[in-house]
Amino acid sequence: QVQLVESGGGLVQLGGSLRLSCAASGFTFSRSAMSWYRQAPGEERELVATISSAGVTTSYSDSVKGRFTISRLNAKNTVYLQMNSLKEEDTAVYYCNARRSAPYNYDYWGQGTQVTVSS
Repeated sequence: QVQLVESGGGLVQLGGSLRLSCAASGFTFSRSAMSWYRQAPGEERELVATISSAGVTTSYSDSVKGRFTISRLNAKNTVYLQMNSLKEEDTAVYYCNARRSAPYNYDYWGQGTQVTVSS
């Protein structure tokens, strides 16, 4: 059974930091690209950051570049998102995503964790 379980969300003050974690099971984590997405109320889900299966390559949306860091520990089947200098516009539900291309072709999602940045 595939599971992606996010944790670490919560309420944080403007300028503060949070670290999100996503624990994976039920698939080959070490062969999967992992991403964090977020969705604010009334908005579409947007890609925040992606890390390659071996952790060599990362990419970020322009809105979080320089503030957020994605990382992974394959030995623990876990991906992280370190969020610093948080802004009110970072308030959203954050989702973990696992993806692997052909021939496996899977695209798994976690249930999400709420991040609220308060002034």
